[in-house]
Amino acid sequence: MNYRYLHPRNELVLTMERIYRYKMTTTSGGNLSIRDEGGNIWITPARVDKGSLTPADIICVQADGTVIGRHPPSSEFPFHKAIYSVRPDLRAVVHAHPMALVAFSIAHKTPETRVFPQAWRIEGKVGFAPYGVPGSADLGAKIAREYQRGFDSVILENHGVCCAGEDLQDAFQKFETLEFTAKSIIKARQIGEVRLLTDEQLQLQSKAWTDLQTFERETIPTVEKELRAELCEFIHRGYRQRLLTSTAGTFSARVGPDAFLITPYPFDRYTIEPQDLVLIRGDRREQGPTPSRGVLTHRALYQAHPSINTGINASPINATAFSICGKTVNTHTIPESYVFIRDVALLPFETTFNDFPRMAKTITPKSPAAILTNNGVMLGGKSILAAFDQLEVLEYTAEALIDSQPIGGTQPMSMEVIMELRQAFKLD
Repeated sequence: MNYRYLHPRNELVLTMERIYRYKMTTTSGGNLSIRDEGGNIWITPARVDKGSLTPADIICVQADGTVIGRHPPSSEFPFHKAIYSVRPDLRAVVHAHPMALVAFSIAHKTPETRVFPQAWRIEGKVGFAPYGVPGSADLGAKIAREYQRGFDSVILENHGVCCAGEDLQDAFQKFETLEFTAKSIIKARQIGEVRLLTDEQLQLQSKAWTDLQTFERETIPTVEKELRAELCEFIHRGYRQRLLTSTAGTFSARVGPDAFLITPYPFDRYTIEPQDLVLIRGDRREQGPTPSRGVLTHRALYQAHPSINTGINASPINATAFSICGKTVNTHTIPESYVFIRDVALLPFETTFNDFPRMAKTITPKSPAAILTNNGVMLGGKSILAAFDQLEVLEYTAEALIDSQPIGGTQPMSMEVIMELRQAFKLD
C-alpha cells in the first residue's frame, strides 16, 4: 500500500487500527496527527474508542486555529502543535501507551537502541521528557524541548512515548521499532547481560551492501507467481504473529538452481505484495525495487545447500532477547524443539555481513537455525512452510525458556531422552 495517496483521515484511521490491533495502546489511550502542506493539523479525537475509529471521526485544526469536525481534538493536541512548531521537518506524530515503553517511562529510563542495528538506524538516541500534566502547555513545552535537542523519539515520564517522523508511516515505524526494542531488552534482562554494538559493528550493514546489476523481464512464469503469493502470505502471517516488524525481517524462496525471490529494502512488511518481491538471478536482480540488504547472505545459503529452498531472517522478541545477550536457545528442553530445529547455533554479529562461508556451514538442512548475536535469528528450510514452522518453534521455545526463569529455571532432557528422540524420528 502506498500511503502517500491516502487522505490524512484515512491514513490516521488505518495506522491507529494497526496500533490498537497489536495491543500497543488502549481503547482510550493514544493519539496520532499529521501536519499537511498547508499547515493544517489532522488529529484523532478526544474520547472516541480507538478500536472503532472512522475517517469521519478525525479532526482538522486549521492553521488559523479553526477546528473542523464532530468531536473535540485530542486533549494532547497542545504537545503535537508544540512539536511541529520547533521541528518544521516533522510532519507526523504518534503518541501511545505500549506496555514495554510504559514500563521504561515509569522506571524513568530510555531503551538503549545499540542492541540491534535496525533500532539504532531508525531511532538513534532516545530522549526523555520530565512529567507534565496530560494536555497541559507545560507538558507540550517539555516534550518540544527534547525534539528541539534533535530527538525523534521521546519517552514521557510516567506517561508513555512520543515518536515523530517525516510522515506518519515513518513515525509509526519509529514507534513500533522502539517498542520491539524495549520488549526485547526487558526479556533479555531475565536471562543475562544485554550487549551493545560498537560503532564499527553498527557500520557493518551499510559497508556490506553491494548493489547488483539489473535485468529486464518480459514474462513471469506461473510457478513464480504462485511462489510470490505464498511468500507474501507467510510474511504477513509473520508480521501478525509479531515474528518480525515493519522494518526488520527478510524472507526469500528459491525459484530455480541459481535464482530466488527476496523481500525488498526498505519496505513495510505489513503491506508487502507479490509485485514488490525481487527476483535475484545469479549476480543480478530484476529491474524494480531494491532487494533486502541480506541478499548476499541468502544467496550464499542457497549456493551451499541445494536442498534449502527458503531463507528467513527475523526478529521475534524472545529469540531476539537471547540474541542481544549473546546466548543460544537450548532445544534440549522440549521434544518438539529438538526434533524440528535440533541444536541452535550462536553466530557472531559480523557473520551475516562478511563471513558467508561460516554462515553457510553453520545453517544446514540438519541444523537449520542460528541465533545471530545482536541481530535476531536466521533459518533455512526445505519449503516456506517448513522454515516458517521452524521460526515459530524457535520463538516459542525461547519464550518458554525465559518464562521458566521466575519459577526455577529449565531442566533439560537427559542425553538418554535425546538419543531416544533421534532414534524415534530417524534424526541423522
